Amino acid sequence: MIPVTAITHSLSGLAWRWRGGNMDLSGRFGRAGGGDDGLSNDLVDQLLLSRGVPHDDLERHRRPTLRDFLPDPAIFRDMEVAARRLAEGVVRGERITVYGDYDVDGATSAALLLRLLRALGVEGQAYIPDRLLEGYGPSGEALVRLGREGSQLIVTVDCGAMAHDALGQAAAAGIDVIVVDHHKCAPDLPPAVALVNPNRLDEDDEAAAHGHLAAVGVAFLLAVATVRVLRARGWFESRPAPDLMGLLDLVALGTVADVAQLKGLNRALVAQGLKVMAKRANIGLSALIDASRITRAPTASDMGFALGPRINAAGRIGDSSLGVRLLTTQDPDEAKDIATRLSALNDERRAIEQAVQEAAEAQVEAQHNRAVVVVSGLGWHPGVIGIVAGRIKEKTGKPTLVIALDDGEQAEVDGAGMGKGSGRSIPGVDLGAAIIAAREAGLLVKGGGHAMACGLTIAPDRVDPLAQWLDERLGRDVANARAAQSLALDLSLSPGGLTPSLVETLEGAGPYGVGWPGPRVAVGPVRLVKCDIVGNDHVRAIVAGADGRSFKAMAFRAAQTDLGQALLHGCKGRQLWLAGRARLDDWGSRPAAELHIEDAAFAD
Repeated sequence: MIPVTAITHSLSGLAWRWRGGNMDLSGRFGRAGGGDDGLSNDLVDQLLLSRGVPHDDLERHRRPTLRDFLPDPAIFRDMEVAARRLAEGVVRGERITVYGDYDVDGATSAALLLRLLRALGVEGQAYIPDRLLEGYGPSGEALVRLGREGSQLIVTVDCGAMAHDALGQAAAAGIDVIVVDHHKCAPDLPPAVALVNPNRLDEDDEAAAHGHLAAVGVAFLLAVATVRVLRARGWFESRPAPDLMGLLDLVALGTVADVAQLKGLNRALVAQGLKVMAKRANIGLSALIDASRITRAPTASDMGFALGPRINAAGRIGDSSLGVRLLTTQDPDEAKDIATRLSALNDERRAIEQAVQEAAEAQVEAQHNRAVVVVSGLGWHPGVIGIVAGRIKEKTGKPTLVIALDDGEQAEVDGAGMGKGSGRSIPGVDLGAAIIAAREAGLLVKGGGHAMACGLTIAPDRVDPLAQWLDERLGRDVANARAAQSLALDLSLSPGGLTPSLVETLEGAGPYGVGWPGPRVAVGPVRLVKCDIVGNDHVRAIVAGADGRSFKAMAFRAAQTDLGQALLHGCKGRQLWLAGRARLDDWGSRPAAELHIEDAAFAD
């Protein structure tokens, strides 16, 4: 039998390696369907260590709390200025508008500050731009209009860090603007009363260490700082202080949906936010959970794959204000109505996405030599290009830009014929920095982002020059990143070790996400008992091991991949190692463990 450690070329062409030390638990964990507490604790500790936690810091990371991870908000530049100005607006009863991006991070950031203001006695208003008509980021025209309509303070969330022209127009009109963002900044900052962003280039090391925060995490820190200013002023001597911990469900949702790294403070925010979400105190979120047909306490995976996409659907193809309205409503009937509409929009989004993806993948066939995949299409819906970019990135293993060119029917804010692009990157390749450099080089009308994602506006005749420029700039980084690609394993098991108790133990080192990868297990050797295609190109298998134990395994969206084809047609009679994520299947009367396959290798 070929051991896991000897696999150098799997069915997906990858070498397998241990993420930490050798954790071969065959015969130790779950042979009788369970595991002892000592082994479970050791396993959690090994998972933490392999994700970079020092030995002397294990206790803090086993159960991440805000008490242990929350920094003093004052370490961030302009935070105290922003908190004082927001507190001043509350005391004066000013009209305050929160200008948010149209994605989940923007919606949750805006909802968080609006719920904070409501708890402080001020009914703020939201402004969410239309993705197609206004594009990403603050519009100078919109900011000036809001000022003329009576807004004395505007807080932009999840946007504004690169909005030099728009904020310049607001400043010229005498409008106070606070920017709360997390996207990469240029050396020159736009004019604002305060710009709070851990990714400012002039931040010191202590603040920059929190550069992985989503905008909603930065907004939460602003809420903490603002309440502290008001408490010092005696504001709460005659009124109750807001429940800041009760806002963490919004922080968790925005952080996970924005694919922010779940390490350090983010991990604590999400872990505690999931506890708040389970209480269903937010009427809108509770309705969304029901609409998503989630009957148990939500998980981080639910936020990323069920709740987040529904809110995103509003900004992609519907009314961009629906997400904020849902997350701030106090009316159960309105919440149920909006949640139902979001689910319908999400279904519509899937159909649009599939059409764009098929057209984009047809272009990818001719781009095998490119380091960065760049595809564009006339009339592609701008609302789904980010999702398609992520799908193609996963299939090709390369950074990917998908650009929707105006077909003349859409009224683009940047002028007729402009293209809207969205990109997704791979670990080790900073796509956001490259896009900012491309904008500065004159290749783009607009552009910005962070290491793993970006957005841009481009003239059609600049698409090919941009592709060539990115190849030259990022070619070596992509080559190095791809050469280092392998499948990282946390432990190997015999089939009998794949049990519900193991799944529960593995969850003890969560929550998991980008920067804090979920544990990957190798199970085997096994033989395929049954293998077929179900749903939308998913491969389903029943496998059995020499120990007499069998389990269900799924390889999602894999039917047309090399891995899927091998499982369906090329593995009959062969022994296999299966690698993937252990999950709990709780649809039946008794929970059972199953494996979500990511790779496989021959064991004989």
